[in-house]
Amino acid sequence: MRPRFWELPLGNLSADEWEALCDGCGKCCLNKLEFEDNDELAFTRVACRLLDGQTCRCTNYPRRHEFVPECVTLTPHKIAQISYWLPRTCAYRLRFEKKPLPEWHYLISGDPASVHEAGVSVRGWTVSEASVPEEDWEDYIIEDLS
Repeated sequence: MRPRFWELPLGNLSADEWEALCDGCGKCCLNKLEFEDNDELAFTRVACRLLDGQTCRCTNYPRRHEFVPECVTLTPHKIAQISYWLPRTCAYRLRFEKKPLPEWHYLISGDPASVHEAGVSVRGWTVSEASVPEEDWEDYIIEDLS
């Protein structure tokens, strides 16, 4: 990969560079609720059944669509339409908004664990969607997802 590739326009990244932007926080795997009456989006602590709550990574990323058909494939072409539901700390959203990556991002720090050490990941505080009925997800809304 090219040096400091993350500073390039998203459309100029190779597939490997694009994938490497992910900081491994796991926030995009949290189920969200969209309220039609006010277009508000709320994140919940209820995570996709494929998310490993300790590593904050998908347990079957290459085949995730077989098990979770609604899982979004994030691409440079889709980012403009869906960046609003990505967390504010997400590297894809930050770069789409032409903002720099934070110091804790592993591409800056050199340490993949820095996302967890900075307290930015979902490590240890999610519940699996397999254990929470969808009608109860409102009970798990996160007020501030920084």
